[in-house]
Amino acid sequence: MLAEQLKNLAGPGTVVLALPRGGVPVGFELAIALDAQFDVLPVRKLGVPGQPELAMGAIAPGGALFVDNDTVSMTRVTQAQFDAVLADEQAELARREKSYRGDHAPIDVTGRTAILVDDGIATGSTMQAAVIALRERRPARMIVAVPVAPSGVETSFEGIVDDFVCVAQPMLFISVGQHYENFDQTTDKEVRDLIERARTRLGKA
Repeated sequence: MLAEQLKNLAGPGTVVLALPRGGVPVGFELAIALDAQFDVLPVRKLGVPGQPELAMGAIAPGGALFVDNDTVSMTRVTQAQFDAVLADEQAELARREKSYRGDHAPIDVTGRTAILVDDGIATGSTMQAAVIALRERRPARMIVAVPVAPSGVETSFEGIVDDFVCVAQPMLFISVGQHYENFDQTTDKEVRDLIERARTRLGKA
């Protein structure tokens, strides 16, 4: 259904960039359906100390940092606590980028249409960081595309991306996982396998 809404972007001028790990199976299928190049854009959520599932921000390659100041203030996270979480996640981000891509350079998106894909959006922090990182790579167009997100979340992307595409935006949104029959955690190996399958099948990476 997501590919159907993006079919006008099919072809070699489009690059699908998936947010690991959960966004990779979705992005892979989208890239195949659109006959587009496929790559990953690793992003790490910055979880509140003691509440790791609650995002107070996110980071992406190239020094991209998004901070949810409202959450930081509400949870009274100190600068020292924030810096400690940031350092840990920067190390993990570097590890994952090396693990997923190996010696392959990121696909050049300059002057092309770049579609950022995840398995869904909850708070939007990780996608915001991905947008900041991708902007530095100068695509002609940036599109955020997800299967599911809370109603109204698209407003946080107004003015920073060219389009926001979502299949379902229920009024009652509890989690991304509630909208999947199978929401088993994607492994690093599965991520690497799908990247390699995309390279082999499309011959474009």
